[in-house]
Amino acid sequence: MTRKMRGATAVALGATIALLAGACAGQGTADQESPDSENTAEGGEATVEWWHNSNTGEGKEYYDQVAADFEEANPGVTVQIEAMQHEDMLTKLQAAMQAGSGIPDVFMSRGGGELQNDVDAGLLRDLTEDAAESVEKISAFTGQYTVDDSVYALPFSMGIVGFWYNKDLFEEAGISDVSDSPTIDEFYGYVDQLKAAGIDPASVGAGDKWPAAHYWYYGVVRECTFDTVEAAIESGDYSDECFIKAGENVQDILDKEPFNPGFLATGAQEGPTSASGLLASERVGMELAGHWEPGVVGGLREDETVPDWLGWFAYPTFPGQAGDPSDQMGGGDAWAVSNDAPDVAVDFAEYLVSDEVQTGFAELDMGLPTNPAATDSVANETLAQLIPVRDGGGEAQLYLDTRLGQSIGNAMNDEIALLFAGEAGPQDVVDAIEEAAAAQG
Repeated sequence: MTRKMRGATAVALGATIALLAGACAGQGTADQESPDSENTAEGGEATVEWWHNSNTGEGKEYYDQVAADFEEANPGVTVQIEAMQHEDMLTKLQAAMQAGSGIPDVFMSRGGGELQNDVDAGLLRDLTEDAAESVEKISAFTGQYTVDDSVYALPFSMGIVGFWYNKDLFEEAGISDVSDSPTIDEFYGYVDQLKAAGIDPASVGAGDKWPAAHYWYYGVVRECTFDTVEAAIESGDYSDECFIKAGENVQDILDKEPFNPGFLATGAQEGPTSASGLLASERVGMELAGHWEPGVVGGLREDETVPDWLGWFAYPTFPGQAGDPSDQMGGGDAWAVSNDAPDVAVDFAEYLVSDEVQTGFAELDMGLPTNPAATDSVANETLAQLIPVRDGGGEAQLYLDTRLGQSIGNAMNDEIALLFAGEAGPQDVVDAIEEAAAAQG
């Protein structure tokens, strides 16, 4: 769900999700599958501990009902839910993984280097055969959850990052023609016109670091080919000039001063003064965020609905960039199963990506579903427009902190935060990544 719903997964979504009021939670069709008690607990007692980040509003209510439906279909099975704010969940998960104990049976994974570390530590169950039918159904999205040809998590939401903007404020600023894929000059034009109208152009939750880091990640997507990035990750050598250009692009954007006052201390998604809160309360023109943003914005508004003025456009392209213009940056969220979990936990994870559950997930705009049976059920038109972009043939670069893993990713995000603060330059970001990669070995 939110990002780091990126969540979700990214996707996920990674963040607190409050969703469209009046939608019908858990709604499915008669021919959609239900959990099968004959293939789960076999009449025995079992508890499945499930951690997720849909901790408010209709998202929480929906997942409560999903768990209750599974329990009803599987007598003797209890689903114990821990619904947490996203950052709290990540902190608790990281502590459990590092300790090798206290790991929930079913939980959200963001894939990439983080998942690789968990697999290397022997903490995750191989789902390739145990959940073969589900793996086949969502196979277009299992790549970042695959290690040595084995799938270790079932992606339920996969999305991309772009600019969510206030159509009314753009119109007030005289911006009547918003491109779905603007050039950087067009983007700077939006910034200039919003400023001229007395509107803060953009918000960014730099206090939480990763929202600011998204700008550098996207600079990499635009300036580097996908293969160049993968080769650098494999070798630990980031000497290609494209990585410096990515930082220079960010520096140029910072020089335009597009962000809300106090952006260095602004949080990502919690409360009215967060970056998402500023967009939700119509105090900024736009925010760079993932597919979770409609739900987050809706949850931060008094009426708890996604506003009609919310629009979306892709991150701008740059003259002479090496990256394919159709490439995007994003990620998603998947359901992983602990190695120590009871067998019924696999059945529960499969149920969570079933036609029935994914359709309800889509109808509530909780993210961009991976199950093809549910992709036409996304209710919000603006959110739905991301699906053809996501599935349009370009490469999707996973959030680089997730792709690189915690130790390298944290060092990178810390240095990008310093870049935003004017205390580091483009070369410093590259140096920090290489040093962390070398230390990891």
